[in-house]
Amino acid sequence: QVELVESGGGLVQAGGSLRLSCAASGIIFSLYTMGWYRQSPGKQRELVATITSGDSTSYAGSVQGRFTISRDNAKNTVYLQMNSLKPEDTAVYYCNAKWLFGATVYDYWGQGTQVTVSS
Repeated sequence: QVELVESGGGLVQAGGSLRLSCAASGIIFSLYTMGWYRQSPGKQRELVATITSGDSTSYAGSVQGRFTISRDNAKNTVYLQMNSLKPEDTAVYYCNAKWLFGATVYDYWGQGTQVTVSS
């Protein structure tokens, strides 16, 4: 049974920082590309950042330079360090695990954690 459990969300003032964590179980964590996505009310879910099994990272332009994704394979955990937060970063943040094996995509989601940035 695969489980992704996010934590670390909350309420913060603009300019502040938060660190999100996502603990994975039931998968061979080191094989997966891990990602953070977010969804605001009335908007589609959008990609925030990803980190591959080889530790290559990519970011949405809106968070480049402010957010940092990292992973600890020993702890089966991926992190998202969010600095210089803006009100427009307010959203539910979701953890994603994805692995392409042959023609099969293994794709799992967490339940989400709310991040609210006040102005």
